[in-house]
Amino acid sequence: MFYYLLLAFNLKPKSLKHLSDEEVIERIINTQEVALVEVLYERYADKVFRKCLSFVKDDAAAEDLTHDIFMKLYMNLGAFKHKSKFSTWLYSITYNFCVDHSRKKQKNRWVEMDDQDSPEIKDWEIETAEDLGYIAVERLGHLLEKVKIEEKMILLMKYRDDMTIKDIQELLNITESAVKMRLKRAKEKIQTLYQVQYNEHI
Repeated sequence: MFYYLLLAFNLKPKSLKHLSDEEVIERIINTQEVALVEVLYERYADKVFRKCLSFVKDDAAAEDLTHDIFMKLYMNLGAFKHKSKFSTWLYSITYNFCVDHSRKKQKNRWVEMDDQDSPEIKDWEIETAEDLGYIAVERLGHLLEKVKIEEKMILLMKYRDDMTIKDIQELLNITESAVKMRLKRAKEKIQTLYQVQYNEHI
């Protein structure tokens, strides 16, 4: 795996913490020095890991995906065109990589959980539940596992990652109206599932 490769060769990045992401990328492209990617790894690995974890629900699997994503990042840095922030571009790579992984492993898989097994409720879950029509927040996580992976992720982008419509538009390379329509359909899907599963109207 990518990070372990760095350790195996005892590669350590130069002191580049004062440089912007874009400046670090430019040096990597110019020098082909793989150790410099560790600078980006230290800045973003935790965020990438947490996004991966929202897909696979397993720390070890999320860690493997994180290393694979940073390897893919290194191999594709030349494709970064500076049209958006590096963090947005990295999120795009993470999103697409995890979606592809999920499609292969658990396409449209339904997950059954008891309410008492729900994880600690986060602020974004409360906000999402309220915006969806005051769905019982402890049930929201269960419902998110029952919609298509694309529907789940656009809701996570909007509510968990607090991305704007413009951010999502740039990330998915679709129009503003398409983003709004996908969000609307995803919310309607959650509401319908809630009514069917719990026999409660919103």
